[in-house]
Amino acid sequence: MRYEELTIEGRNAVLEAFRSGKTIDKLFVLDGCQDGPIKSITREARKHDTIINYVARERLDQLSETKKHQGVVAFAAAYEYAEVEDILRLAEEKGEPPFIFLLDNIEDPHNLGAIIRTANLAGAHGVIIPKRRAVGLTATVAKTSAGAINYTPVAKVTNLSATIQELKDKGLWFVCADMDGTRMYDLDLKGPIGLVIGSEGEGVSRLVKEQCDFVAAIPMKGDIDSLNASVAAGVLAYEIVRQRQ
Repeated sequence: MRYEELTIEGRNAVLEAFRSGKTIDKLFVLDGCQDGPIKSITREARKHDTIINYVARERLDQLSETKKHQGVVAFAAAYEYAEVEDILRLAEEKGEPPFIFLLDNIEDPHNLGAIIRTANLAGAHGVIIPKRRAVGLTATVAKTSAGAINYTPVAKVTNLSATIQELKDKGLWFVCADMDGTRMYDLDLKGPIGLVIGSEGEGVSRLVKEQCDFVAAIPMKGDIDSLNASVAAGVLAYEIVRQRQ
């Protein structure tokens, strides 16, 4: 299947996209422009909790495909997002304890796509990403997932730490990946679990890490001290799979 990025430009087109219910991941607006149409667009964006970026004209020109952006460019998701409840419902329907991936600061679409693919193959019930500092469901993500995006629900939340706490109240516990943690083979990773993966550069953020019940380290024997985020997700996910069987 061929996927296409959906870039929406022009004031009327962007406003209609919001009003029609299309999921807009990011909105870029010309900095300093506050006329009526722009105010209407940003008002709709806030209603939908869309991230608004105020940028210079040069940046808008770079983002624009038509060069007729009229001071506004929007990027729509290539796929519809699920709700966290949809992920929990899927686990319930399968009669399995929930197994969820939570991604913190993953901004590379290839990493996100690869992780969604791994999540599907490992039998995870869904993936949760934050709204800020994260890539959305772009066409590149869809391609890299090799079709897994059609089967594995992805939810986007405003606050990852708050979502973890809400899921803890529903019986899940959480493990995050960090080189300073306990060797993953020494942890009990069975039961309803959330696997938290951070970016290669920054890892899992402090606030999210503090919410986790365990910190798992992947044994490494080489000369460097970190794995690609999608590879780390795969290694830990399959240790969870091994223990769940």
